[in-house]
Amino acid sequence: MMKTLKIKKVRENAKLPTRGTVGSAGMDLYACIPEPITLKKGDKAVIPTGIAIGLDDPHYAAFVYARSGLASKRGLAPANKVGVIDADYRGEIMVALHNHSNIPQNIAKNERIAQLVIAPFLAASFNLVDE
Repeated sequence: MMKTLKIKKVRENAKLPTRGTVGSAGMDLYACIPEPITLKKGDKAVIPTGIAIGLDDPHYAAFVYARSGLASKRGLAPANKVGVIDADYRGEIMVALHNHSNIPQNIAKNERIAQLVIAPFLAASFNLVDE
């Protein structure tokens, strides 16, 4: 059954997420910044994507993962490794990128900085009992 993901641009120059192929698990998220940002060795920066999403099913969450090429080739990956976006969160998606490389790395306007994966999870199906 096909589900719908509501996406809202919250910044004027935001780019909607895209899938590389029909079989891609993740959708690329883009840096919604007015000018390039340089991250020195070991630095991190919170990069806005300019979008907010609406998941209407409490059994689903969105997960922000590193883009494989960006992490392996340039050392740029989410600082928290995996970002979790709950079904009821409606704010802008922000990506805290960390430069793990030994050289400064530039992040360009509209550069693909992370990937968004929507997935079901089991915790919402459980009643929590303190024993």
